[in-house]
Amino acid sequence: MNHIVNIHEAKTQLSKLIVMAERGETVIIARGGVPVVKLVVEAPKNTPVFGMGKHQFPPLDQAAFAPLSSEDEKDWYFDGPAA
Repeated sequence: MNHIVNIHEAKTQLSKLIVMAERGETVIIARGGVPVVKLVVEAPKNTPVFGMGKHQFPPLDQAAFAPLSSEDEKDWYFDGPAA
């Protein structure tokens, strides 16, 4: 639903108009009955973007995905307390 308000009303009812915009309603502020601006909701800045930073790191070599050798496994796996 469109809500058109003049500047004076917008100044006195700003909090209410912001809530209306957050609910998805269209709020237009007019000067002398002529639409001037539309009140829109700003997207949150902390929302992660899929794929962000994908060019910041070099690609991994396929060897990084190879199984560990038995010697390397001894370094990485815990078999229990040392005797």
